[in-house]
Amino acid sequence: MTSINRRTLLRAGLAAPAALAFLPQGRPVLTHGVQSGDAAAESAVVWTRADRPGRMWVEVARRPDFKGARLVRGPVVTPDTDFTGKVRLRGLPAGQDLHYRVRVESLERHGLFSASERGRLTTAPTGRRDVRFVWTGDVVGQGWGIDPAYGGLKIFESMRQRRPDFLLHSGDTVYADGPLVASVTLPDGRVWNNLVTEEKSKVAETLKEYRGQYAYNLLDENYRRFAAQVPQLNQWDDHEVTNNWYPGEILDDARYTEKRVDVLAARAMRAYHEWVPTPIPLSRGGISAPSEGPVVGSGHSTVYRKLSYGPLLDIFVLDMRTFKDVNDGNTYADPDRGLLGREQREWLIKGLRRSNATWKVIANDLPLGIVVPDGGGAQEGVAQGDPGAPKGRELEFAQVLQSAHRAGVTGIVLLTADVHYTAANHYDPARAAVQDFTPFWEFVSGPAHAGAFGPNAMDATFGPQVVFSNTPPAANTSPAQGFQHFGEVEIDGRTKAFTVNLRDRDGVSLWTTTLQAR
Repeated sequence: MTSINRRTLLRAGLAAPAALAFLPQGRPVLTHGVQSGDAAAESAVVWTRADRPGRMWVEVARRPDFKGARLVRGPVVTPDTDFTGKVRLRGLPAGQDLHYRVRVESLERHGLFSASERGRLTTAPTGRRDVRFVWTGDVVGQGWGIDPAYGGLKIFESMRQRRPDFLLHSGDTVYADGPLVASVTLPDGRVWNNLVTEEKSKVAETLKEYRGQYAYNLLDENYRRFAAQVPQLNQWDDHEVTNNWYPGEILDDARYTEKRVDVLAARAMRAYHEWVPTPIPLSRGGISAPSEGPVVGSGHSTVYRKLSYGPLLDIFVLDMRTFKDVNDGNTYADPDRGLLGREQREWLIKGLRRSNATWKVIANDLPLGIVVPDGGGAQEGVAQGDPGAPKGRELEFAQVLQSAHRAGVTGIVLLTADVHYTAANHYDPARAAVQDFTPFWEFVSGPAHAGAFGPNAMDATFGPQVVFSNTPPAANTSPAQGFQHFGEVEIDGRTKAFTVNLRDRDGVSLWTTTLQAR
């Protein structure tokens, strides 16, 4: 990627829309808008998709009129990436609202461009200032797709109106295992009419079908407008592949002709990185991580990473799938098994101990103390319902919490989704079978647009107390009936206070609390 000054831009004819209007038909078209992600202090990823091969170009400026804009030459989008492309913008000013616009240039005719799509992003600060972000998860699940009569994916418009610095998407960005049917009759007799595409009419197995999951969400006007204006920090979970999957699993599901989860996961991961504004994967499975960008775990993971938001906030985004063990009873005593794997666990422990941020948010796509069963006595999550000393996957989280406590780490907060309701759970060693950890909160929010469930049983090992929850009257309550949620965090730049609001689909606060910095 190279930067070009505005004089070069004018000389090349790139800033002459009137002249372009007289060129022949056949200009590229941007099909799914623009998105941005992993907006660090000096860099951010910008994404788009075209309808044909072409060269991606991005302009970025402090001003909405793009005076003084910088032009960045991006990659050629091709069928190999489903015509999607990403550019990592570098050398950005920290803590600034920036405007960007994207075009794709025809490969057949130099100077023939698509119409531009505009976006906005906020870079992370390096100094103390107010920070606001939102989080949620679980989009288009349990058969509930886009129905404009019910507002489409309305929650994304409610989040956009909060003007957050970024979205922490806590996983289940799509439901690749959740086919849609044309209509669903609601309990009160009303009919939910889904927009249905070919790829959303069956479980995803092929690369094309996995790509279609992401393309579907971007058909919604609320989602596209939000994606263009709010940077994302995305997390990888199970429904990007199939429900409750783990490496090495062989599916016992008649809907699938490909039963090997590892094959499905490889296709799903490729589609995920093509269609989501994640850090740019390298050819051997790593992630591009320039010094000013996210700090990424090495090894085989392409998902876990840390993003610093000035002296007030570090976010540790976990990968709880790549190294996940078998979903059994989860009562083993082997500390080498678990969800994180040894390398990621050590990365998290060291990161927490070295962090100078006031608040250390751990983005865990599977909750800590909420029991998430997987049928037949198997467990999907960390907890298994045993109130005693840590067993199974609890062992590695006990190690993380105890190591942080012994090092005097404060300000740990867990944010998650996954269970399709919203809750505020407080953990305290005074109530726990584990004594050697510092009290902390885990806040749960979701679904964004899926069936609502809960409440789930709690596991007492780490001493949770359910301070608040909002759950539906029946399993798989539709978005038309409410119980869709997102969470909002506001960190005061002056007092360092950490305020949480758990909000509904319309943005109304259902519960709030403020944590004081220690």
